[in-house]
Amino acid sequence: MSATFLGMPGNFPENSQKAVQDSQLRYNLRKATHTIRGKRADVVGELPDWAELRAAGKAIKDHTLRNLDRYLVQLERAVQDAGGTVHWARDAAEANRIVTGLVKATGEREVVKVKSMATQEIELNQALASEGITAYETDLAELIVQLGDDFPSHILVPAIHRNRSEIREIFLEKMPETPDGLTDDPPALAEAARLHLRERFLRSKVAISGANFMVAETGTLVVLESEGNGRMCLTLPETLISVVGIEKLLPSWRDLEVFLQLLPRSSTGERMNPYTSMWTGAVEGQDFHLVLLDNGRTGVLADEVGRQALRCIRCSACLNVCPVYERAGGHAYGSVYPGPIGAILTPQLRGMGSELDASLPYASSLCGACYDVCPVAIDIPEVLVDLRAKAPHAAAEKAGMKVAGWILDDHRRLAAAQRIASKVRGLVPKKRLPGPMSAWTDTRDVPEIPEESFRDWWERNERA
Repeated sequence: MSATFLGMPGNFPENSQKAVQDSQLRYNLRKATHTIRGKRADVVGELPDWAELRAAGKAIKDHTLRNLDRYLVQLERAVQDAGGTVHWARDAAEANRIVTGLVKATGEREVVKVKSMATQEIELNQALASEGITAYETDLAELIVQLGDDFPSHILVPAIHRNRSEIREIFLEKMPETPDGLTDDPPALAEAARLHLRERFLRSKVAISGANFMVAETGTLVVLESEGNGRMCLTLPETLISVVGIEKLLPSWRDLEVFLQLLPRSSTGERMNPYTSMWTGAVEGQDFHLVLLDNGRTGVLADEVGRQALRCIRCSACLNVCPVYERAGGHAYGSVYPGPIGAILTPQLRGMGSELDASLPYASSLCGACYDVCPVAIDIPEVLVDLRAKAPHAAAEKAGMKVAGWILDDHRRLAAAQRIASKVRGLVPKKRLPGPMSAWTDTRDVPEIPEESFRDWWERNERA
């Protein structure tokens, strides 16, 4: 599996620098995120107990993660009792091997998919294609991304970077059955997609899904979506394969009730989700397989600070309020998980061995807006700072921080350093520092050093 999206540059600063020059992209992002943000604020404001719901969601997730081993075994037993088969995948390669083998065993060469970030994370479509199997996305936004040979740029709205005119051009070029007179009116675009997808639904014998939640006590999987396409995927095919991250678990139906209130309001700004599909095991004679995906999650769970990222319910509220995401867009993050949550989740899942992953913890202003809107109270700024401390640093930077720590640790050493700085202030460059320190001044001017430190000024005036 490649470490990042194919063709992406080496790090977030390079990616975002190009993105901010695209005025159309910035307009699309601003319009979409502000619309969703406003709808969310309205429906959240209607609930006097929103803070209590948020606290309950956090507590349920924390409890589940602390007891994940026990609940996973309970889930496996419940799914098997209901006629399903459970597979355990340690990493992306193992998950792809399992799913590819299951599809090949059916003899089919096509599958339909209901939106699943886990399958994007492991690059399942590419793995299937390498075995001669074609995967068709059925979520409207995912379909737009796939037809446009593009990558998703948002958790909830993968094609958020596209406007209606761009979508119309994609449909006309990539869907032969699309009438030439197609307009960019949303109902017309939706109808064109519906006609294109209906044939896929009716002929496909194998479907692949993700899940928003899994209920341990009954083995039930839950998918929330807005179009109904997912329900066609889940019910019509003869074989259903669900690939789900192990952190999507909930202990009971009572716990699910909390998240069915939190998720729609935080994601689409709706009071309840239009289509909520639930299935338990092999329903109506369908052959059901559940692939439980680790792929770095147990490593995240072991981190006392970083494990809170596993609470995430993929609502995208943090993306819609993030000033960095709004300007840079999702592609700059080089991951299926963009925005603030991606900046803390991706480096933990993949490690910080690549230049891109090491740069992601810095893709934030630390304004804290993401924490304020998170429905499960993930302290994203806290995790970002923790990851920055763990990221690779140049030897010169480490030495500089060590010296700074030694000086700041003692008020007498700090006072002496301030006096020396005041004496040599004329030798300090006004705009750009030399050598290894030049990177710090790439985006800021050197602060002016005063003739006298505040400490000396205070002492002199106190004597007077």
